[in-house]
Amino acid sequence: MNALVLDIGNSAAKYGAFHHHDLTEAGWVTSAAELRAVAERLGSERVLLASVAAPAEEWAAALPPAQALVFRPGYTSIPLANAYATPHTLGADRLAGAVGAAHLLPGRPVLVVDAGTCLKCDLVTADGTYHGGSIAPGLRLRLQAMHAFTGRLPELAVPSVAEAAALPLTGTDTRSAMLSGALNGAVAELNGLLQEYRQRFPNLAVVLTGGDAAFFESRLKGRIFVVAELVLLGLHRILVHNVG
Repeated sequence: MNALVLDIGNSAAKYGAFHHHDLTEAGWVTSAAELRAVAERLGSERVLLASVAAPAEEWAAALPPAQALVFRPGYTSIPLANAYATPHTLGADRLAGAVGAAHLLPGRPVLVVDAGTCLKCDLVTADGTYHGGSIAPGLRLRLQAMHAFTGRLPELAVPSVAEAAALPLTGTDTRSAMLSGALNGAVAELNGLLQEYRQRFPNLAVVLTGGDAAFFESRLKGRIFVVAELVLLGLHRILVHNVG
């Protein structure tokens, strides 16, 4: 089956094209019309749409009804047991990432660390149950908040991976102090969470994904699996689970 999945995020919409179980193409679209054009070009038989921003139904309306399936956490069937107390409020990207990680590393506890707009950690236990996790501000949000909620701190962008590598622990001016607090603080936070999870689950696998994954890849302690397209892989597994 030629399938297409769409992950509609807070800042962009990313698609993944699959032939049988292989990801053959990934890219970005900015409108429902562009999505329709991609689906037609690739001969996609089914399309799964998921969103944490604008309603996915607005995008699905551009596709033939028989072709489009909207992923609704708490309502759409998934290949995991879901122990989240309010599954209908769960972010589609969080659940898709968990499905993707559990598929790649079956039979063991898995923690997904998604470093994007927010830093999200999500746990799947070895029996295939999704439990939830944590959500905290991502790197950009930390820097933006310091500027927005103070009178004099400047607005800073997240530095490149190369620039961040030279960032001192002790900032010697306002800019470097803010960057040290936001970036080094986020690393310390995640490493602390990983330590707690590894104590509770000795055989824990950690899967890192998200737009800022490159920044954290060399800074997180222990063995880390980096899977850039984890959410797309998980969405495809959900589509296969529902339509075969």
